[in-house]
Amino acid sequence: MTSSREHRVVSSPVAFRVTTAALTLAIVAPAAPLAGQDRDPDHFGPADVFELEIAGDPRISPDGSRVVYVRSSMDIMTDRQRSNLWIVDYDGSNHRPLLTGQRNFSSPRWSPDGTRLLYVASDEHGKAQLYLRWMDTGQTALLTQLDRGPGGLSWSPDGSTIAFSMFVPDTPPPFAQMPAKPEGATWAPPATTYERLYYRSDSQGFLPVGYSHVFVLPAEGGTPRQVTHGPYNHGGTPEWTPDSQHLLISATRRDDWEYVRDSEIFEFSVADGAVRQLTDRRGPDSSPAVSPDGGMIAYTGYDDRYLGHQVSKLYVMSRDGSGSRLIADDLDRSIGNLHWASDGAGLFFQYDTEGNTRLAHVDLDGTVTDIVSSVQGLSIGRPYGGGTFSTSGNDRFAFTYGTPDHPSDLAVTNRGGDWQRLTHLNEDLFAQKAIGETEEVWYKSSHDGLDIQGWIVKPPDFDPSRKYPLLLEIHGGPFANYGDRFSAEVQLFATAGYVVLYTNPRGSTSYGEDFGNEIHHAYPSYDFDDLMSGVDEVISRGYIDEDQLFVTGGSGGGVLTAWIVTHTDRFAAAASQKPVINWYSWVLTADMGGSGGLNYWFPGAPWDNLEHYMERSPVHHIANVTTPTMLITGEVDWRTPMSESEQFYQALKIRKVPSVLVRIPEANHSIGARPSGLISKVQHILAWFERYRPGGTTTQ
Repeated sequence: MTSSREHRVVSSPVAFRVTTAALTLAIVAPAAPLAGQDRDPDHFGPADVFELEIAGDPRISPDGSRVVYVRSSMDIMTDRQRSNLWIVDYDGSNHRPLLTGQRNFSSPRWSPDGTRLLYVASDEHGKAQLYLRWMDTGQTALLTQLDRGPGGLSWSPDGSTIAFSMFVPDTPPPFAQMPAKPEGATWAPPATTYERLYYRSDSQGFLPVGYSHVFVLPAEGGTPRQVTHGPYNHGGTPEWTPDSQHLLISATRRDDWEYVRDSEIFEFSVADGAVRQLTDRRGPDSSPAVSPDGGMIAYTGYDDRYLGHQVSKLYVMSRDGSGSRLIADDLDRSIGNLHWASDGAGLFFQYDTEGNTRLAHVDLDGTVTDIVSSVQGLSIGRPYGGGTFSTSGNDRFAFTYGTPDHPSDLAVTNRGGDWQRLTHLNEDLFAQKAIGETEEVWYKSSHDGLDIQGWIVKPPDFDPSRKYPLLLEIHGGPFANYGDRFSAEVQLFATAGYVVLYTNPRGSTSYGEDFGNEIHHAYPSYDFDDLMSGVDEVISRGYIDEDQLFVTGGSGGGVLTAWIVTHTDRFAAAASQKPVINWYSWVLTADMGGSGGLNYWFPGAPWDNLEHYMERSPVHHIANVTTPTMLITGEVDWRTPMSESEQFYQALKIRKVPSVLVRIPEANHSIGARPSGLISKVQHILAWFERYRPGGTTTQ
């Protein structure tokens, strides 16, 4: 490795420029303890991941007096999240468990009159079922005997019926007829045939033949009745009309549904399943919400221009589908989670801006008013978005609240923004465990002066007079965003003695459509400059040892990590998590590559655009790599298949570049879905980086 003050920037399809700060004399921070050893018990450590709790899916009662939410914790014995239902009054009093035990409880949904609570729990056979609880007596009833799990639960306005979605398997005729097997014979397992474009999916594996359909069920229980039919998927949460006679559903009801991003809003008659199409344009129309008087429908969508990032806009149309108009067009952010205000004069929604999720109100004239921010997501691994809220009949709200100091808690507010945090689920843990301080930073990209936002997380007991190693952590997507949110992984890196930088380079969401499409048909490219400029910004502050720079990231961040080591040698070591390193092979093997990736991220098929695909593939630049590099991927990852990591690892080994391949058994694209998976990922990365720090275990 050359000194970071003399780092080499290798040739590339675009002109990269990297600057460095002058060397500042200071005390060099000692190497962190080895990744497998115990750290300071007063600091947040790997085993503490099992102590984290999360508040999710908050559901405020129709009268706004109470909130039921899902309280999730980590079971160290089963290595899984366990979810229970808790309830609390709007003013924060009477906080208590509602449904707890060995089963998982989820998806609480109040009846329209607030007297009953619908929820999902497993039955004695381990299958997810619908249950109903009477809130005055606590009596519960099992409503269903389903073979497959229900989703998208929705009460009819009159409280008599429940709608939900469920997968319905299809049994096609045998592809080939086998001769009869002799009695007692042992033959090989039968062949499985696939004729769809999407035949496997990350987290689900190889997909059974069938479709998602919507059902209705009497609130007293009984036999579900299928409302939607046909060889199409009907997903999301069905939206009832005020008369409880129709359901509004977003679906792609066309023969080429596998190949297009083109859904419409349909109205289905609950009585006989009669269907009527309400929207018609090239693009996804989704999330229908009916006004209180039933006269209007709000929904989100956009005209598909085959761009990598397209902002989902808000539309309102008449109940019959006529008169559709765009509102709040000036808000250059994607809008979601629509709820009509009780007066029918506007809607509540959420959106991300500059790495923060907000709850807002929009009038029908397009005037947007923010209500609260810091609507925290449920990811504990990395600082992604994904928070949510619900609203009552009197315009009170329950929402998931969080900051970089703690995972999601429960909070409430009203239309005026007078909010209150109701829970402190991790206060007992963080009263004993110090975590790193998070600081927001803005800087200019060296490529074109574009403003880039990031966050610096410093080790606990940080001393600015010392020199620390720097760890650059890159988000995935690439059309996603990090923000001022809690991250267990980042905090574990900080506890290990690293200053951590995470940023939103060009291509990230929450900065508008143009910012996101800076990487359209050009990813990775100048996002490299954005990241290197962020590293230079932190170095300029004087507390970084320039010979101890490290980089890691997952998915899209894994792509950029691999791209970085093919374009500069300034990092002492790298850990590329679940990357794509060959775009040609990715579009032909990934679950989303053949349609979504190929149609939106590239100008065409790889066999027609070979040079374009190769120039953007890290493996094409493998001859430039000298940085010790780890590849880490789940063995059943179908989003960025293991074969991608294997190609890069094999190429590095052929070139005799120090490298290691880490395979996570049974893990899909979400390596950290199980607590031990998150811990294992972090510990392997830290152990690899430790080799290349002064005083580390080995230098290979």
